[in-house]
Amino acid sequence: QKYLCSNCNNILKKALQTLCGHRYCSACLAWIVRNNKNPICQKCKEEDPSTLSEGSLLAEERAFGDAAINKEISELKVHCVTLGCSWTGIMKDFEEHQSLCEYALIPCHTGCGHMVMRKKLADHLENSCVNNVTVCPKCKWTLSSSEYQVRTFLLVFDYFLAFFPQQNHSIPLNNKDGCRFSEVGCSFRGSKEKLKEHERIAVGTHMLLLLQLIKELKATLCPAVRAADGLVPQPPPSLENKLHVFENIVAVLNKEVETSNLEITAFRRQSELDQNIIRGLELKIAELHRCLTQKDAGLSSLHKSLLFSEQASYDGVFLWKITDVGRKLQDSVTGRTVSLYSPAFYTAKYGYKVCLRIYLNGDGTGKGTHVSLFFVVMKGDYDALLPWPFRHKVTFMLLDQNNREHVIDAFRPDLTSASFQRPVSDMNVASGCPMFLPLSKLQSPKYAYVKEDTLFLKCIIETN
Repeated sequence: QKYLCSNCNNILKKALQTLCGHRYCSACLAWIVRNNKNPICQKCKEEDPSTLSEGSLLAEERAFGDAAINKEISELKVHCVTLGCSWTGIMKDFEEHQSLCEYALIPCHTGCGHMVMRKKLADHLENSCVNNVTVCPKCKWTLSSSEYQVRTFLLVFDYFLAFFPQQNHSIPLNNKDGCRFSEVGCSFRGSKEKLKEHERIAVGTHMLLLLQLIKELKATLCPAVRAADGLVPQPPPSLENKLHVFENIVAVLNKEVETSNLEITAFRRQSELDQNIIRGLELKIAELHRCLTQKDAGLSSLHKSLLFSEQASYDGVFLWKITDVGRKLQDSVTGRTVSLYSPAFYTAKYGYKVCLRIYLNGDGTGKGTHVSLFFVVMKGDYDALLPWPFRHKVTFMLLDQNNREHVIDAFRPDLTSASFQRPVSDMNVASGCPMFLPLSKLQSPKYAYVKEDTLFLKCIIETN
């Protein structure tokens, strides 16, 4: 369990330890802080909500890298869970293995949209990838199939112009702003980047223009029907053969472009469907996360209510059991958690709501030398019906667990103090005994105030 993140419950990555002693992945802690106004450690809430303090408030600057845990995690023995892979090793080598695992599913780098096993990528590129590469036999460049088709068509077009040069060009061939197919009627103009994209996607249009030109040339080369003898002279055989060759080339290229267009259309349609599925899943995940957050909040509230109902007192007498005294005293010394609040209790069923606050390493005049114990008046549901200021005598007792010498102190409220007026916020300023018990006496083996790392405090409020 110590290797698991308190948030994602997975193995810790770049472990950080918070002031409350729990550990988080660095990315998880950053996410929690970024998405919550007052992020409280969830583990603290689960373990003991009554001990929540400033140390339970999460912040990146209040956490520190846990080098010891990170080192232990890096040496953990692990194995690859990818189906078919038998690799085993230690955690610090696992990330490198993931980038090399032959059985891992990876996206095809051509952008065809397929996920393929790394060991089968070469076979996919050669046999089934719609964006597979081709080496141009003329220039030896490596091109995708769609780029190769465009390049082949451009070469055929240049070859055609060499045989059938046009007269009175409206746009020079080397004009950088006009499409090179302006020779056959294309009017597109734009930057080099836009021209390149235009020539890639307008192959079909350019083929139709070229085919139309071939038909016009063929008609031009065939003179009008002689009225006298009714015979139609044939064009020279060489030109007729060239025309047939180009017609065949254009027909073949046109079929290839139609096939490519169908594949591209199908791919885009599948991509849109996949994107819709992904968006739908993202919405479902977000909704599930929202529901889980609400349920977590509801469970936390129920847990607090249950804990409160178990510990609440309604007769002005309250017994507070404090466990892990050694650790909590050390936290108070280091400043990690300087004080602890008790659960709330009441002087009567519909009486005053109060609690205790203890500084195990002292506060004010008792800091570093004494245990300080204070009484806190809290805002209650029935304050409007109660007399103010609070005027009941309060008695503190630290119980000797051998029942020999209890520590007892008592005080009557200062009726002019703000600590005992009707609360306007959740709780008033604490008031009580800053020098309740010397630390030396608390830790002395002569007394049994702390036994099995536990102490008991009793508070009695005289309600008569």
